[in-house]
Amino acid sequence: MGHDNEARMQFAAELAKRAGDLGMEYFRRLDTLTIESKGHQDLVSEADRDVETFIRSALAEKYPDDAVVGEEHAPTPGTSGYSWVLDPIDGTANFVRGIPAWCVVIAGFRDGQTDVGVIHEPSTGESFYGRRGGGAYLNGKPIRATGATSLTEGSLGTGFSNRAEANNVVGLIADLLGQGGVYFRNASGALMLAYVAAGRLLGYVEEHMNAWDCLAGMLLIEEAGGKVAPHPAEVLTKGTPVIVAGQGVYDKVEALAQAAFRS
Repeated sequence: MGHDNEARMQFAAELAKRAGDLGMEYFRRLDTLTIESKGHQDLVSEADRDVETFIRSALAEKYPDDAVVGEEHAPTPGTSGYSWVLDPIDGTANFVRGIPAWCVVIAGFRDGQTDVGVIHEPSTGESFYGRRGGGAYLNGKPIRATGATSLTEGSLGTGFSNRAEANNVVGLIADLLGQGGVYFRNASGALMLAYVAAGRLLGYVEEHMNAWDCLAGMLLIEEAGGKVAPHPAEVLTKGTPVIVAGQGVYDKVEALAQAAFRS
């Protein structure tokens, strides 16, 4: 289509790594703070803001006409029809407690669909990235969603962001366990989506995710041969329910999610 999403993907992947390096500087500083002080929370807030500002300024320099939507700052309008959607640190609950499972998330969005997706996890040095029509990769190697056909063949990622959703997830987990399955949660939705794309998890379900947490991962899963529930047209402003899985278990995962989220 001549959109040159290869160049955009390469730029976003490099940018996410640099942003991750900045995040790591803060992450290492956690050790120097008094345990259980407000200092930890202040540090992660500062890291969040600074990492997003860093990404935004790099995007503004390279692609000045593009819009930017992020978690920490007000959206920047654009004229090109291309939007960058970013979460500077997904998994702040992990970050603030010194758990090495948080990531930088950058997605490129145009014409109502995700064009580029990058999820970089600085603690492990793992970069998951891809572009529409170009496959999905982890540090240069192609990745594939699971070929499993049964929920007993692996773990299903689960997430929730508020009490109501948490209560619904309890039912889903009970149902999953009843079918011989296992659930997985690491408190970073974006990272769990990357794990689905890489075939490490059977799938992932969450009743509601914001665009900056899920668009990159959903694209990677599609490009890795997995299946993704379609998102609403207003995903950028409203977010979306997320149901994703390998092709062979998607129907089973979807049935679990629909039963649990029906309310």
